[in-house]
Amino acid sequence: MKTITKILGAAFFLSLAIGASAQNGWNWGEQVDIAKEKNVLYTDAYKAKNYQAAIPPLNWLLTNTPNLNPSIYINGIKIYQALAKKETDAAKKEEYIQKGLELHDTRIQYYPEDEADILDRKSIYAYGFYSKKKEKYPYLYELYSKAFELNGANMNSGNLVAYMNVVYKHKFAGGDLSDEQVIEIYSAIADALEEQKSRVSGDNKKKYDKMIDNVDKILTATGVEISCSFVEEKLGPKLDQGEDLNMAKKIFGLMLKGKCLDSPLALKAAGIVQNSEPTYGVAKFMAQKNAQDGDDAKAIEYFQEAADLTDDNSEKAEMYVNIARIQMKNGQKSTARNSARRALSFDPSHKDAYKLIGDLYMTSFDDCKGEKSQVQDRAVFIAAYNEYKKAGNSQAMAAAKAQFPSIEDIFNENMEEGQSITIGCWINVTVALERRPAN
Repeated sequence: MKTITKILGAAFFLSLAIGASAQNGWNWGEQVDIAKEKNVLYTDAYKAKNYQAAIPPLNWLLTNTPNLNPSIYINGIKIYQALAKKETDAAKKEEYIQKGLELHDTRIQYYPEDEADILDRKSIYAYGFYSKKKEKYPYLYELYSKAFELNGANMNSGNLVAYMNVVYKHKFAGGDLSDEQVIEIYSAIADALEEQKSRVSGDNKKKYDKMIDNVDKILTATGVEISCSFVEEKLGPKLDQGEDLNMAKKIFGLMLKGKCLDSPLALKAAGIVQNSEPTYGVAKFMAQKNAQDGDDAKAIEYFQEAADLTDDNSEKAEMYVNIARIQMKNGQKSTARNSARRALSFDPSHKDAYKLIGDLYMTSFDDCKGEKSQVQDRAVFIAAYNEYKKAGNSQAMAAAKAQFPSIEDIFNENMEEGQSITIGCWINVTVALERRPAN
């Protein structure tokens, strides 16, 4: 019985010793004292930035206690990174870089549950040394692709931008990447950044806007040809599942770059974006697209919205001229003139507004003639001329002047050049009588 008690007691104290050696994630192995000594030696050297002195005790730990603690890999990588940055000899520098990369891989071997995070860090490490080395672009591309595959929207945000840059560099260096593959990767990266943006608030969102803008610029720099059919077939169906703002932004942006704006999908995506984040530019696009498709009511609605969304008076004037054109096309002459005059209230120099009012008068002869006085009826062309003159349109001025009353008409009706004539009908303006040029 005493023997059994001794055995159990020894086992108990042995278990305590083992527990102590592995407590708090530290696995000191069989040579606890030596391992602890080596750990102190390398960490002291590391803190003192005596990196060369840190290597021998660190290597002992890596060889004899590879699962001691993740810190030996975290610090080891920093040691080799610092040595590589300072090294001037190319071969030695590359040796240090490779040591750091190997430590990432070994850490994954002993701590596989952290693989995603370790690969994220490894890609940052590699990018820092290889981003300007053409021969390393294939390696960086494979590394980043794997890191993104494992991390997705949890990948370091700056690293997501770097991934897009790696794609750009790899493609330009002759990497086997189709335009569609580039767009697919861009789409996934943009999605990840948008998801991360949704997790933050305030000024932090602006940081993500800048990163997303950088990713967009890198896509443009790749020079890929954006296929309208690719966007429609690959991304279009995602909008059928619901009004996804981020997806709508992406689709509209790609279609804008790919000059696919005639696609109904572009209008659909723009509508989702405009409903959530209204802007002058998107409202203008939607107005123009609806006008092109013959939906005048929607076109006017969005031209008006665009005018309300800008503080630029010339842009406001442009929107009201567009509204006036639609109204003129539909025979709403008085309403069209009101819209043109509204445009001029914002920009008195807007030549298109004057030209449009001139066109309204020029085409109103049949509508407004009373057929009692040639002079009175033809005064409408003088009104048109006056508007064309404000527009500086000499060709239209000449066409209008050719329709002025003749000198014979003025004489026969006992009138004089220069006298005031008020035009009735919907026009209701007063002009000074002029004769048309002699043939």
